[in-house]
Amino acid sequence: MNTWSPNQLDKRRQIVEAARTVLARDGLAGCTARSVAEAGPLTKSAIHYYFADMDDLVDLAMAGHIDAFAARITAAAERHRKPELRFWAAVRAYLETFQELPGTARLWFEYWIDATRKNRVAAIEKVHGQMTGIFAGLLAATGVDDPAGRADAVFTYLLGAVVRQAVHPRAFAEVRAQVAAVAGM
Repeated sequence: MNTWSPNQLDKRRQIVEAARTVLARDGLAGCTARSVAEAGPLTKSAIHYYFADMDDLVDLAMAGHIDAFAARITAAAERHRKPELRFWAAVRAYLETFQELPGTARLWFEYWIDATRKNRVAAIEKVHGQMTGIFAGLLAATGVDDPAGRADAVFTYLLGAVVRQAVHPRAFAEVRAQVAAVAGM
């Protein structure tokens, strides 16, 4: 394990941010050391110095995307006082993210497939934990039974809804009715 100086940690952070930019723009296949170097302030050899494995860099960049996504969902919920409105704002923000940024769905599913093939599932487990945790807390506040189990079911439903929305967009009211059934609301 390397012990990085503050300056080195900052350079690693810059590389991760450049990789996030490349992933969002070009997808997983486009995230190479060369493209990250072109998007950031450091050279290709610096990227290899700080990240011996591009998969480690991609995992960190995806973790950054996941943190930003979770923050967006949480912020949407926090704009409301009533527990049910908080839950529905989170669901809407989840779906709208993928509608507004269609490349996000492709990137996430590309990454999901690649990571599972390589048995590198930490980021996938992280998003599952973050999303089910957010939804469980919101559902618990509404008084539904088994909020953790229902949150897991809601997250699973939303993953499928994102795929379906890419092929056959549906109005939020239609999706809402189905989420309500899954959530026990």
